[in-house]
Amino acid sequence: MRLWLILGAANAFLSVAAGAFGAHGLRARLTPDMLTIFETGARYHMYHSLGLIAIGLLAQLRPSPLLNGAGWAMLAGILLFSGSLYALALTGVRALGAITPLGGTGFLVGWVLFALAAWRQTS
Repeated sequence: MRLWLILGAANAFLSVAAGAFGAHGLRARLTPDMLTIFETGARYHMYHSLGLIAIGLLAQLRPSPLLNGAGWAMLAGILLFSGSLYALALTGVRALGAITPLGGTGFLVGWVLFALAAWRQTS
């Protein structure tokens, strides 16, 4: 489905921009621990942007409700996992770390749904 290709590409762009911002704009402003947190958010943002693109490519071949579910789960994961890490690093509010596992769960659900969709397409 074209939506996942567009969202994947847009999120890949944003993850590169976040990574560059972290490397060049935040290095002097954040502690090494907070910079590592920010970089983790950018890294997982990119991984799952590529996941969205993979979902979009597979959905163009064989559309599936499982693939749509995988896309929404990964997108929620990006927002909750990477978003909470970006916010934590920039604000220092440690309570934001409580949101991060919800995003991680979204990532896990997305990959399971992706695998199920791929499995069903081979049978």
